[in-house]
Amino acid sequence: MSTEIHFERTGNLGRMVLDRPKALNALTLDQVHAMHPQLEAWAKDVSVTAVVIEGAGEKAFCAGGDIKQLQEACKAGDMEFVAAFYRDEYRLNRRIKTMPKPYVALIDGITMGGGVGVSVHGRFRVATERTLFAMPETGIGFFPDVGGSYFLPHLPGGIGMYLGLTGARLGPADTLHVGVATHYVESERLGALREALSEARDEAEVAATLDGFAQEPGPAPLDDKRALIDRCFGQESLTGVLAALAQESDPFAAETLALLRKKSPTLVAVSFEMIRRGRDLSFDECMTMEFRLSQVLAPAHDFIEGIRALLIDRDNKPAWHPATIEEVSAQAVLTAFDTVPVCGDLTF
Repeated sequence: MSTEIHFERTGNLGRMVLDRPKALNALTLDQVHAMHPQLEAWAKDVSVTAVVIEGAGEKAFCAGGDIKQLQEACKAGDMEFVAAFYRDEYRLNRRIKTMPKPYVALIDGITMGGGVGVSVHGRFRVATERTLFAMPETGIGFFPDVGGSYFLPHLPGGIGMYLGLTGARLGPADTLHVGVATHYVESERLGALREALSEARDEAEVAATLDGFAQEPGPAPLDDKRALIDRCFGQESLTGVLAALAQESDPFAAETLALLRKKSPTLVAVSFEMIRRGRDLSFDECMTMEFRLSQVLAPAHDFIEGIRALLIDRDNKPAWHPATIEEVSAQAVLTAFDTVPVCGDLTF
């Protein structure tokens, strides 16, 4: 465990380093179990002004969760592990969200799935020129969880729905422009930033330090498409989204529609409904909703098949059931939300 995550104190700063660079720092349950009590301790420690989290290596902050292990548990019917995995990860997400001190995530490199959960709920998110952000879950037969139902609908316009349904990837400038990141700093300056943060004496000095290091990331490629995204993904039904994309003349709309149709139809429908509901829910209500969904959908066909096709056999040919969005019944979607897990609901 000591080789997978490191904790240290540097001046007034508590530092966490995810250290699985060969696995792109994918988050494990053991890491989750180590992080939560450490954050609790730092929250109570008056000598700690802020917390920073980062990933080892130059490729990834955290590329997701250790879902191969999760798939094996689902195939074996080990729902105790599945429940523990999501319960403990979601509780960690809440600890980050409610952290009483500035939590600074250095999202330098690939930031996806579980990596989003341990970054986006913090007060500050620092992107670099290497940042690549995505919530690609519908492509593996799952939904954008780890609080996606809360933060995605709070992004401006239809961008959250677009990201959640398509799994589209954002570069550094787009990440900053849509509000996923709060600051942009070149990676070569992160060491100096960390050192300056270690000297900050309160939240105001932490914020001022980050503002002092902030740079302009350059043009954001998605800016020119934001109006189209808002028109299409601001629809009140998934059918409306598909129809709106089909009516647009911009090739970007056709490409987006084709991308959507490659994802798990069931999970696209579930994700739409989840993000729609999340607009009006508290963070805790969102996490409870996601936990219920996880217990229904993790052991389901599309999740097991999606991981097989994209991460194990790598044939990139998942056989979704059903095969098209039009075949997904409204009742199947509602059932996923209404089913109470055998293990009980999420509690905090």
